[in-house]
Amino acid sequence: MRIFYILSIILVISVQGKSQISVSSAGPSTVRVIKFYPNPAVSQITFDFDQSYDKSYTIQIFNFPGKKVFELQAVTPKAVVNVTDFYRGIYIFQLKDKNGKVVESGKFQVSH
Repeated sequence: MRIFYILSIILVISVQGKSQISVSSAGPSTVRVIKFYPNPAVSQITFDFDQSYDKSYTIQIFNFPGKKVFELQAVTPKAVVNVTDFYRGIYIFQLKDKNGKVVESGKFQVSH
């Protein structure tokens, strides 16, 4: 159990470090493409796009160990994901363009 705890902490630190690198590489005028709420989510989470919405975007959701648990292709300007079948915990989402490049990423918590 101690090893799992240590590996979990390392994963959180590495994910936070990667998201900080991607934000800073885009420059100080980085504009968020997507908003997500509520966080923590109980039954659903909503992904709301700003004006730079592209219908070819894909949202992928990964559980804490890194396994893909959900994928939504051809997203709408306001995408709602049902999380009632998700286990409690922290999840990471990636918004990808049609070429597979990560446009934005973030994390949210499921608590039910």
